[in-house]
Amino acid sequence: MAKYTNILLLYVVLFASCLISFATEVTYDDRALKINGERKIILSGSIHYPRSTAEMWPSLIKKAKEGGLDAVETYVFWNAHEPVYRQYDFSGNLDLVKFMKLIQNEGLYAILRIGPYVCAEWNYGGFPVWLNNIQNMTVRTNNPPFMYEMKTFVSKIVDMMKKENLFASQGGPIILSQIENEYGNWKVESEYGNDGKIYIQECAKFAVSLNIGVPWIMCQQDDAPDPMINTANGYYADNFYPKRKIPKMWTENWTGWFKDWNNGRDPHRTAEDVAFAVARFFQKGGTLQNYYMYHGGTNFGRVAGGPYITTTYDYDAPLNEYGQLNQPKYGHLKELHEILKSVEKLLTYGNATQKAYGDDDWQYTSTVYEYQGSRVCFLANANDKNDRIFNFEGKNYTVPAWSVSILPDCVNVKYNTAKVNVPKKVMVRKPNNADNPNGLNWSWRAEKPSHLKPSFINIKKKGVLYANQLLDQKIVANDTSDYLWYMTSVDIKESDPLYGGEAVLEVHTDAHVLYAFFNGKHIGTKWAKDGKYSFDFQQLLKIKPGKNTLSLLSVTVGFPNYGAYLDKVKNGILGPVVLKSPSGVVKDLTNNQWEYKIGLEGLERKLWEDEDYMHRNWKPAQTLQTNRMFVWYKTTFKTPSGDDPVVLDMMGLGKGTAWVNGNNIGRYWLTSYDFEKVNGCSSSCDYRGNYHPEKCATNCGQPTQRWYHVPRSFLRKSDNNLVIFEEFGGHPAKVNVQTVSQE
Repeated sequence: MAKYTNILLLYVVLFASCLISFATEVTYDDRALKINGERKIILSGSIHYPRSTAEMWPSLIKKAKEGGLDAVETYVFWNAHEPVYRQYDFSGNLDLVKFMKLIQNEGLYAILRIGPYVCAEWNYGGFPVWLNNIQNMTVRTNNPPFMYEMKTFVSKIVDMMKKENLFASQGGPIILSQIENEYGNWKVESEYGNDGKIYIQECAKFAVSLNIGVPWIMCQQDDAPDPMINTANGYYADNFYPKRKIPKMWTENWTGWFKDWNNGRDPHRTAEDVAFAVARFFQKGGTLQNYYMYHGGTNFGRVAGGPYITTTYDYDAPLNEYGQLNQPKYGHLKELHEILKSVEKLLTYGNATQKAYGDDDWQYTSTVYEYQGSRVCFLANANDKNDRIFNFEGKNYTVPAWSVSILPDCVNVKYNTAKVNVPKKVMVRKPNNADNPNGLNWSWRAEKPSHLKPSFINIKKKGVLYANQLLDQKIVANDTSDYLWYMTSVDIKESDPLYGGEAVLEVHTDAHVLYAFFNGKHIGTKWAKDGKYSFDFQQLLKIKPGKNTLSLLSVTVGFPNYGAYLDKVKNGILGPVVLKSPSGVVKDLTNNQWEYKIGLEGLERKLWEDEDYMHRNWKPAQTLQTNRMFVWYKTTFKTPSGDDPVVLDMMGLGKGTAWVNGNNIGRYWLTSYDFEKVNGCSSSCDYRGNYHPEKCATNCGQPTQRWYHVPRSFLRKSDNNLVIFEEFGGHPAKVNVQTVSQE
């Protein structure tokens, strides 16, 4: 028996030795990350796993590698993984372990930004709304209930990664992990006072205690405690210099910008400007750079934050929303990556010598890195108007405005950020060749407004909440639906000043869309515009004697994802709600008894997935109702041939949600702003000068988002079900399926 025990122990020792031999040591000094003792240039790109499908991941990761990246970065999304307290979901496109292993299989590193606050234009910044149900909770500060929940989730993620040997110290791909996120930004940490300072210290201590064997980062955190590495976010980071002796790292180089329903512009950041920012960063001592985003993807379902963040999260990234190459940006950056990697030793070990040309505040500079007899040179022109001739080491070089030339041998220019040699690709949308060219055959059914008339009786209705006050929609609905009914009644007696007359209904709301019904009839709709998410609704009413019912449907379009005390931002109809007579008499309904009902009848019945029920209750095309609010539409379509990405053209509709074969492809909204008020687009785009999201925009005066991604993994071999819930009223005749190619 002892003999077998010794043999078993020998195998255990050998197995442990193998693990150690495959482990990667990740450390750092004041110049760079060190992989197994060697300083490295790290080129990384953000790909958020829930913003694509698991079937798309291998292609996205492979294209990242082919584009010259060393690493893939992602946030971890707490509210996606724990939507209900202690009920976890790591299935489908939430399979974080699978995503990490695919990165490793491609020979890439991973950067895991656990947060658990992520911003990311993600609903509620990644926080689960159920946190608000915990007594004395305040997120992102020195608050014991929050610290307990935060530590519980972060520990779970770390334990999962450790169990699968995914940290580099275990032989896995993860070389960096992040705790918290952008806490040091303007008006975030400072708003929490001393508790904020204590919180960031506690986050650091907790991170260190997890013993993951790789460094931790804190982005945008000047006071990041040792050994946390403070990193930069922004369009440019060449002038970012950490306060401690840590490497100069850039966690978010914004490759474009997100969209919101407030305007129709498509933001574009030119390939020339992104390349300029990257080259300047490495010219001035940077050694790790991450593109945010490298692939933006899609906000499926209800994950978009904001408020008002669109379903597309394309971000003008090097890989577009569908995973195609965004040319010339992808190719132009790939060429830059090849140059930078070819001089990696020089950039990480070389002595740097800088020189300014002229008296114009270092706009024109040269930088020479020299190491063991080899050199690389950068010539930078940061002037946004004029080209510059550099007389460098006895030779003249013309450097275009707002560009950097890289000379790997300090003689020949191998790359200039403003000179793009990659052909531009144009996105072309084509009709579905498998479908009837005469259009789709639609059936329909009305959304029954079954919650319009409250019944305040002794027997309380199931699924209904009652309160003598107006409640926060976020708390009541608990992020289970965008929709919440607020219902009350007012009894007008003969002695009442409002008896038999008219009154103006005034509703103050902090939701995003409001539908008002009085005595069972729709009396008006209003939604937030121009970024003003608090507004007043007013409507003249005819008051009848006796009981009058008021039903208000409040709709949210994503909870805030950024800012201090975002958990204290209330949503929904918060009041006052009053009736005002022409004579000035005011009847305040704010503290009436209110009945609350979450969701809609069609959502409760899951009309998008119960096919048998759907077939029995949908009305035929001959009776199709159009331009009617609160209506469901259903059709089938054939799967397009080939492998080009598939999209839905939702033109003709207003606002709502769409499902394909039971998969929620996200919110749609085509009429969210006044087209004539939108400007900022032009036929030309000058890459020179500091970028901002209004620069080089396209699509002005058009719907914010017309086309919606349907991943091919959502489709069947032949017939597919498409179900739409339309809120505003529209006509589905123009809705069609298209494929997207590049030419």
